[in-house]
Amino acid sequence: MDTIDTLLTHAKTIAVVGLSSKPDRASYQVAAYMQQHGYRIIPVNPKEEIVLGEQGYATLRDVPVHIDIVNVFRASKDVPPIVDEAIAIGAGAIWLQLEITHPDAEARARSAGLVVVANRCIKIDHAQRTRTM
Repeated sequence: MDTIDTLLTHAKTIAVVGLSSKPDRASYQVAAYMQQHGYRIIPVNPKEEIVLGEQGYATLRDVPVHIDIVNVFRASKDVPPIVDEAIAIGAGAIWLQLEITHPDAEARARSAGLVVVANRCIKIDHAQRTRTM
């Protein structure tokens, strides 16, 4: 079992940073898919109160439960403070969606013990492993 398999198998809670309530947005579609496949989705976006029936939070630090995966839908330049928060709250992993990378922040997350996945779509990886989409 590789790292992504292990992560997707054991994770229960995914905080989606940048989750939009607009159904046409990739963040919404990916989060809805993951929710439909049994994961608890936690919206992290100061502009959203409730998304997919879940209470939204302005920051990762505001989330009152343990987060297994921090799934990031923000520009690469916005990644460093998100990684800092993920480290501070003891998240298990940081997952940067397609076309999102930040080598320095990724290295910092790895050094802090987080699993790091970058420039990959969590929905695509999950679907390939479960053969659904």
